Amino acid sequence: MDLYEYQAKDLFAAHGVPVLPGKTVETADDAAAAAAELGTAVVVKAQVKTGGRGKAGGVKLAENADEAREKAEAILGLDIKGHTVHRVLVTEASDIAEEYYFSFLLDRSNRTFLAMASAEGGMEIEQLAVERPEALARVPVDAIAGVDRAKAADIVAQAKIPAAVADQAADVIVKLWETFVAEDATLVEVNPLVRDPQDKVIALDGKVTLDENAAFRQPAHAALVDERTEDPLEAKAKAKDLNYVKLDGEVGIIGNGAGLVMSTLDVVAYAGEKHGGVKPANFLDIGGGASAEVMAAGLDVILGDPAVKSVFVNVFGGITACGAVATGIVEALKILGDSASKPLVVRLDGNNVVEGRRILDEANHPLVTQVDTMDNAADKAAELAAAGA
Repeated sequence: MDLYEYQAKDLFAAHGVPVLPGKTVETADDAAAAAAELGTAVVVKAQVKTGGRGKAGGVKLAENADEAREKAEAILGLDIKGHTVHRVLVTEASDIAEEYYFSFLLDRSNRTFLAMASAEGGMEIEQLAVERPEALARVPVDAIAGVDRAKAADIVAQAKIPAAVADQAADVIVKLWETFVAEDATLVEVNPLVRDPQDKVIALDGKVTLDENAAFRQPAHAALVDERTEDPLEAKAKAKDLNYVKLDGEVGIIGNGAGLVMSTLDVVAYAGEKHGGVKPANFLDIGGGASAEVMAAGLDVILGDPAVKSVFVNVFGGITACGAVATGIVEALKILGDSASKPLVVRLDGNNVVEGRRILDEANHPLVTQVDTMDNAADKAAELAAAGA
């Protein structure tokens, strides 16, 4: 789960990372009141989960409360890369002597954590990483050893952060690591981490991604979800404990096992090329249990997507035999009744496949078409989706 800037900075503050005071508001009048309360020049910042806010006009300086109202009016409702601005952060403006960059992230390719830091921060860090990679220090972090004061000092040295603020920067890095670990994050980023004219180091911006797999031990994170911007189908699937991600296509996908589902997405996308560019509509992994209730929950979510024109159920029987899967499909269609109105292409293989196919044959449901192979089933699902478009 990606956080808004104000949420990231709230977590930073809770772990002792220095941030500037501010208030998040949803109206221009409240922005003016927040600026008046701070009593200084302020920055009005769009709160959206995407980069490039400054270039899109989503970050503006205001010298007083009236200007804060004016700037907030211009930003609220703005579309930034497909994200509508519903709230702004009004925060104390800061004089900036230098800008640095810092992040902790999960390095999946090397199965470890990684610290990335540079004495050259700011909006163009991605460009810096490409054009001058030597200016961006990449320091592996052992998951067991973590980041103590000595490790933080090493990161600061490799990043070439000036000696005048090296100790402060190391202290901030230790606290950011505490944030990263305590909050079960996969990304903690500060860009820019600034040095002000008084040589104080401040996290001026923040980006945090939380690991939703750790939600069971982070109950407070539930309050960070913005239901207004959350996809309703993904929210519905989450409430049903389904592993679902909505995509922009027309063929609904249900499979058991993430690897099989990923392969199914590829096969459907390939098959769809000859049927008018039909694409997968979602990722949905029902896991090892394909009971009637689980199958019904999955179909209910997928069929609730108006873009879906057909559904491809691709199951390889393992621990859960194909007979149980087939029974789940038949019972799920009974549970859903008239709400199930789009064609289903079913491919079963693996453990007890003969029994599974027999159960579907005997049910003879008008919406269900069985196809023996994955490639042919994907082609059929794409064909039906194109016909229903």
